[in-house]
This record gives sequence, structure tokens and C-alpha cells, in this order.
Amino acid sequence: MENSKGKVYLVGAGPGDAGLLTIKGRECLARAEAVVYDRLLNPALLAWAPPEADRIYVGKAPDRHALSQEEINVLLVSLGRQGKQVVRLKGGDPFVFGRGGEEALALQAAGIPFEVVPGVTAAVAVPAYAGIPVTHRGLASTIALITGNEDPRKENSAINWEGLARAVDTLVFLMGMANLPHIVARLLACGRPPETPVALIRWGTRAEQETLVATLADVEGRAQANGFSNPAVIVVGQVVNLRANLAWLEGKPLFGRRVVVTRPRPQAAGLSRRLAEMGAEVLTMPVIRTEPPADWQPLDAALDTLQDLDWIIFTSANGVRYCWQRLLAKGRDVRSLAGIKIAAIGPATARALQERGIRADWQPREYVAEAVAAGLGPLLAGQRVLLPRADIARTFLAADLRRRGAKVTEVAAYRTVMVQEDADCLKDMLAENKVAAVTFTSSSTVKAFLGLLGEEAGELMAGVDVFCLGPVTAATAREAGLEVTATAAEYTEEGLAQAIEAYYKS
Repeated sequence: MENSKGKVYLVGAGPGDAGLLTIKGRECLARAEAVVYDRLLNPALLAWAPPEADRIYVGKAPDRHALSQEEINVLLVSLGRQGKQVVRLKGGDPFVFGRGGEEALALQAAGIPFEVVPGVTAAVAVPAYAGIPVTHRGLASTIALITGNEDPRKENSAINWEGLARAVDTLVFLMGMANLPHIVARLLACGRPPETPVALIRWGTRAEQETLVATLADVEGRAQANGFSNPAVIVVGQVVNLRANLAWLEGKPLFGRRVVVTRPRPQAAGLSRRLAEMGAEVLTMPVIRTEPPADWQPLDAALDTLQDLDWIIFTSANGVRYCWQRLLAKGRDVRSLAGIKIAAIGPATARALQERGIRADWQPREYVAEAVAAGLGPLLAGQRVLLPRADIARTFLAADLRRRGAKVTEVAAYRTVMVQEDADCLKDMLAENKVAAVTFTSSSTVKAFLGLLGEEAGELMAGVDVFCLGPVTAATAREAGLEVTATAAEYTEEGLAQAIEAYYKS
């Protein structure tokens, strides 16, 4: 019996850059119970689905298919009948050479509710990332999108080659590299001038993006000489000449580099955005996440003694968040902190306090525990201090403050847990040399990252640049056998981004 609650969303994932996924597509992924995905998708997109969602690969390569199209149709119907919320994640747009229409018809025939979430098609986005507008006033008022996969041995082509060659300004062929000789021959035979500009754009919008500009007369030879193959978009027309002035992406300092950000997703947005602005393809692959402590009692007990405290020292924004969450749960608010001085280890922690109406009384110039101990320690002799921290945080600060005479209550405000959902994807990308750099923002991210890689860590990380936020994180990485490429001079996300930019610019 069919479950009426099941529904399938045919979601266009865009051409590769994860940032080109639409807001609605991301919302669908966030509530998916099953994700059915294709071969050329950016793996970072799967991270938007809940960890417990089924992830089903149905990729089709030219020489092998995980599932045939008919089997994919049956799978989608089956998942819908099970009452699942299903996302069929397809590269580009589902209805632009994506066979989304076939899947929609199969669902309609089976009585399974479905929705289509359009995506950014490679036919427009890939040329745009190469600096080629597919239309341009005075150069191109018409555009045609053509499959590059039509069998050239067919007696009766479904493509109107003469009409394309003579009547359309810009021609965009998708996945046509295997048929490039046939495409060129037909266009020339039908009257397209041999000097017509042609652009071949491989892996468009991804870190591997390459662009080759030629003419119809010489594009075959140049493609062969440069080893061009699919996945690629072929653009034919005068708009190709605009690339000389409009190639905006390739001049960015991190163009062509894929950078892995390992910090928890809620805190990774700023660094990921900054790296993307510099041209990197960013893979946000958290290796840790924070969770409430196994037992709230120690933190509750500490918060019950707020009236006796002189100082609270927050060493992370997470500590602020969990303490505040617990304070509110106990029916209290910022007034409970009246008379207590507050220290923040760095700007991110200070911002977390400000968001809750609290201005930090003290912050070190250097954002590490050693600087807190050196700067604040002499002031705390005889003072009562609360130090909420992660369960696996270093014990140095509490020990040093006690040595200086402070009365320190150290309590775990949250736990740090290893995230394993992305481990296989991460290993595959490292093994295929698809990662240029990995960023670490804490010792816990280093340890979790290497724990996920296991015994293969040394081999997988060979040739990968390592960037660390601060000397403590860098020391942990070196002790674990990693070669640290650069350390942020300022121990902030912006400082880390600047260190990466400076290294690659030099």
C-alpha cells in the first residue's frame, strides 16, 4: 500500500561549485530522508543532508552505469512508496539534458508526488565562470543548447545542423568532447566560418577548471594536444572573444585550488566564504562537532555559585553558547552576571558575548591560553574564577592560574565529538590528489582529522599543504607528523585566510 506522505524532489545541483545550489535545493536536502545522486556532483553538497539520511549513488559514466535510467526510475518510485522524503540530486538543471522529465513521468505514472527544483545549468554557468557571456548586445541575441552525446552514426540526426550553423549566434554543446570532430565537421559543412571562435571549458566552476580557446579550424588539433576530455562545455560563437577581458575567476589568488575546512559547520562559514572570495573551491568537511556534556550537573552546580565568583574566563565561543543555554534553562539571564568580570580569549569569543549583551572586561593580545595566563594570572591571586571549557581542552590554563593563587573551578561546558560522515569522501579526494590544502583551527580538529584517516594519514597527506590557526594547533600538527605550511600571524579566521593567500601569492 502506498504511503501518501512520500514525496520526491528533483533538485538541480548546479554545475559543480557548491555555492551555486539554490536556497530551495538546500532546504530540500536539509529535510531529506534519502538522497539519490549522480556521478559529477560536488561531494560537499551531500553534507547538507542530515547524517542519518540514506545516500544512494546512481552515477552513470560513459563506460559503466551504477544503475540504468529505468532502474533509477524504479528506485525513486520505491522510495516514494516507502513514505520517504526523497531528493533526486542531479547535476545542472533536471530538465536540461538531465533526464529529469523521464523521472518525473515515472513518478507521475506511479502516483508519487513530486516537485521540480530548477538548478543553475552548466550551459550558462560554466561559460560565465570562464568569462564568456552566452549572449551579449551587438554580438549574440540567440543561443542554442545542444546535446553533445548524439551518436554521429545515426542516419537521421535529431539536430538541425544547418539551422544551428546559419541562424544561431551562440552554440553551447554539453558533454560533447567525444564527438568534437563530428560537431566541427557538421558546423563547417553547414556554413559556419572556420575562423569562428570556440571555447572548450573542462570541469567548469570546479577547482580543476581549464579553458582552451581556438577556432573551428584548429580546435580539434588543439584539444587533442592538450588532452581535453569530458566533462566539458563547448561554446561556439563571437562571444568567446569577450573572455580576453571578462575572465574574472582565473586571476584570483586561490584559483584552481581545493581547500578543506575542518572546523564545525556553524563556525566554518566565515573562513569558507573568505577562501571562496579568493577563488578557492572550498570543501567544508567538519571533523568535529560540539554536543552538550554527558551530564549537566557539574556546569549547573558552577552556575549556582555565580554570586560567589570574581571572574569567568571564556576560552571559546562554544563555551559562551553552552553556558548561556544552560543559564536560560535555569530561568536566569544576564543579570545573574552582575558584578562578575568577564574575560574572552579572542575576538570570536568576545563577539559571542556581545551578541548576548555582555562586553568582555579583558582580552589578551595573543589569542592562546598562555597569553591569558601571562596577562591575567597576576591579577587573579585569591580571586574566584570559573573556567567553562570543552571536555578535551588542555589543562594548562587552570593549572597555571592555580599556581598563581587563583581559586579555579574548571568545568566541561560541552563535549567535542568526532564526525565520521564525510570520512570516505575525504579519503577518496585525498587519494585522487584533488585536495590542495587542509585548514586546522584547533588541536581537536587535527586529532579528529588524523583519526578519520587512520594509518593512511601520512600517505594521503603527502603533498597537501597544511595551514594552522595559531602555534598550539601547529605544534599539535607537527607532533602528529604533518608538515605545517604556514601558521596564521593573527589567530583568527581572517588571519588564517591571509596566511593562505600570502603563501600562494608568493
